[in-house]
Amino acid sequence: MFIYLLRHAWASHHGDPRWPDDWQRPLTPEGRARFAQMAQALVEQGTRPEVIATSPLVRCRQTAEILADCLAGAARVVEVEALTPGSDVGALIEWSRRQDANDLAWVGHAPDMGRMAAALIGSQRGNLRFAKGTCAAVRFHGAVELGMGDLHWLVTARVLGL
Repeated sequence: MFIYLLRHAWASHHGDPRWPDDWQRPLTPEGRARFAQMAQALVEQGTRPEVIATSPLVRCRQTAEILADCLAGAARVVEVEALTPGSDVGALIEWSRRQDANDLAWVGHAPDMGRMAAALIGSQRGNLRFAKGTCAAVRFHGAVELGMGDLHWLVTARVLGL
């Protein structure tokens, strides 16, 4: 099983007066287009989550929907409260165990995604840097448990030339 951890794509700046409610801050048009290219590249290389869990914040939901669109209906998007800022990795692991899927994606925020990726591969105090739009693939050979995953790869848009 793979869990793909994604930080939301490029959004309007924090504190932008157009979005006084940070939960409503959307992706920028450029962010949407750039992440669509990245998602397509990931799918072409075999990234195929069947369920995409997303933070309820608009920018994460939009990022998840772009990935789902690239999967042409092969994945469903589900809002999961445990992915709000300050994410609860324990609750996400429990949620993941209840899913009838081979591969999952979690779409959330920094620094949460980096901390959760580190915890899944064995470091409770570590952190991996997740730039906007970054995706990491963590592989589990058994049950999803803290410290039991292997970092299969981590990629940014810049690495993909986007």
